[in-house]
Amino acid sequence: MLNKLNLFTFIAISCVINIFLPAQAEKLRVGVAGAAPFVIKDNVFKGISVEIWKELALSEGLEYEFVPQNSVANSIDSINKGELDIIIGPISITSERLEKVAFTQPYFYAKIGLLASPESPTVWSIIRPFFGLAFISSVCLLTVLLFIMGNLLWLAERRRNKEQFPPNYFHGVGNAMWFALVTLTTVGYGDMTPVTKSGRIITGVWMVLTTVTISSLTAGIATALTVSLTNQRVTEFSYPQDIKDARVSVIKGSTGEKWAKQYEARINQTETLVDAINLLKLNEVDGVIFDVPALQYYLRNDREQRLKLSPVNFADEPYGFIVSLDNSFIKNLDIKLLEMRENGKIREIESKWLSSSKDN
Repeated sequence: MLNKLNLFTFIAISCVINIFLPAQAEKLRVGVAGAAPFVIKDNVFKGISVEIWKELALSEGLEYEFVPQNSVANSIDSINKGELDIIIGPISITSERLEKVAFTQPYFYAKIGLLASPESPTVWSIIRPFFGLAFISSVCLLTVLLFIMGNLLWLAERRRNKEQFPPNYFHGVGNAMWFALVTLTTVGYGDMTPVTKSGRIITGVWMVLTTVTISSLTAGIATALTVSLTNQRVTEFSYPQDIKDARVSVIKGSTGEKWAKQYEARINQTETLVDAINLLKLNEVDGVIFDVPALQYYLRNDREQRLKLSPVNFADEPYGFIVSLDNSFIKNLDIKLLEMRENGKIREIESKWLSSSKDN
């Protein structure tokens, strides 16, 4: 009986202790995924997303441990399996992902862009402007006008001015077209002069016409010549539709992959941004679709300076931290994120990383 009483007393005391003394909280398992400047793995994790998380954890008194992740897609699978509590990094909030996990309030808004390689000048790139619509249409219009002018002038001059405008059609019209051309260019060699009244009227009308229209007639030709001689080129990718059938590399499971599929590009999946960019440098793809801040950060730290960011903008996407659907602390995180946005702390962290280079 005494032993049973002692056992009952021990259990009662243990229950009281468990009620009134807080249990030791377990460390949160924080998955870290993404690219610089949001996630940088050196001796320790750093970057925009990491610093924002550290501020959150400090203010909430959270204990945690970082768990490196190969990709966002893999980390989402891990959190659904209960292997992670939170995922931080440059993770776009999408409807597809919201079906599987929950997100905090957005802390950053990023554009999805395209990194491309500038084309080296080729023979075709130099002569291509001469085959453009502007050049060909201008030349054709000018030739037609010269032909019409040549015929009118020859008809007016062929009988009284046979030396300069012979009766033979091809010879006479050819001379008349030459006269129209030198008049058009205001060179006026003086080797030919109309002598008939109708010939002079036609010539006068031609002079006035060319004075008024010469700029528009030669604009297409001048543009093509300028482009060719200065070796200018039209950007290959200007709009999202331009990537149709183009070879692009994307990070597996990223939103860049979604946009590449939507615009029917030929996709080459990689695990990391560095792998995707290496394919571009090797000319195995035509571009890399990814978040613009990460691409800009790479370009600032690229010593070779061989790549460029194209003007294509696929979308504006918000970043947030991922938490499991059965979370119990997302409200506190949301409140703190909003406070950090309002007091300028997030902007301060962003400026630190986005306005500097590899010295961070």
